[in-house]
Amino acid sequence: MLKRVTSATANRLLHGVKHFLPDYVFLLLSHRRRVGRFPNLKNAATFNEMILDRCLHPDPRWSALTDKLGVREYVKSKVGEKHLIPLLAAPDTFTQEVFDSLPASFVMKANHGCGFVKVVWDKSDTSFEKLNQLANEWLATDFYRASRERHYRSIERRIFFEKLLLDRSGKIPADFKMNIFGRAQGAPIIYTGVVSDRFGDPRHDFYDAQWNRLDVVLGEYPCSVVAAPPLPNWDEVVRVATLLAEGLGYVRVDLYAPDNEVFFGELTFTPGAGVSRFLPDRYDYEWGQLLKEMPPPQALSGMRGPSS
Repeated sequence: MLKRVTSATANRLLHGVKHFLPDYVFLLLSHRRRVGRFPNLKNAATFNEMILDRCLHPDPRWSALTDKLGVREYVKSKVGEKHLIPLLAAPDTFTQEVFDSLPASFVMKANHGCGFVKVVWDKSDTSFEKLNQLANEWLATDFYRASRERHYRSIERRIFFEKLLLDRSGKIPADFKMNIFGRAQGAPIIYTGVVSDRFGDPRHDFYDAQWNRLDVVLGEYPCSVVAAPPLPNWDEVVRVATLLAEGLGYVRVDLYAPDNEVFFGELTFTPGAGVSRFLPDRYDYEWGQLLKEMPPPQALSGMRGPSS
């Protein structure tokens, strides 16, 4: 009981003062609270510790590549426009006229962080006023302050609208979160977290590049009872993800693959902000070793980003 009280008190204290803490201290305490130990940033050994270092010392290119609107040009240049979810609108200002021009169903998003997603199944069930209030809440949110991932600081905040992506059964397709560890020789090592039924009864399962299910639990969603069958277009999914990751060092490439198509979701360079607990814990160290052994990122032609 004492441990529970102490933990709850620590959580309240961190929440109350987190906006005043330096980034380093905030991440240190967040890692201790979520992972269960203080990180060693001077001699990082785990995946989470290395991601914390990335939060504090980002590559200047990451701001442009994590901007969910700005990254579309990069995706188009690497794999072609056919892999982009159709963009319905990206207005400078969300207005009643923009709302009226949208189709009956769509997805509203913000470009400057994670979790800014609103699925609108039927526009007649909502209103401009409701969506505008949510959009303003998102735009007022400094995602960098929430997670201390410094490359988010310089992203100009925008609201945009995409086509609602559905499979033939009318469901939102699974989200393939592909952790790509490149190697100097041979094919990259890929561990894919598959988030299924995200807006219903979500499940999170991990597979290797040969679609063998792994005993990894990461995040708040439980694993499925039965492993999913391999995708018929799995080789194409891997090909697209590998091309998008080319030259970037470690990156998580998020894709959707409904009905033999492949659509881009986002690029993530600091997944979980370095505070995601692995079960079993050995994967934190194994992924850390993979990241440590990777060749350095390459320069990308035409890609620039503000220094952080």
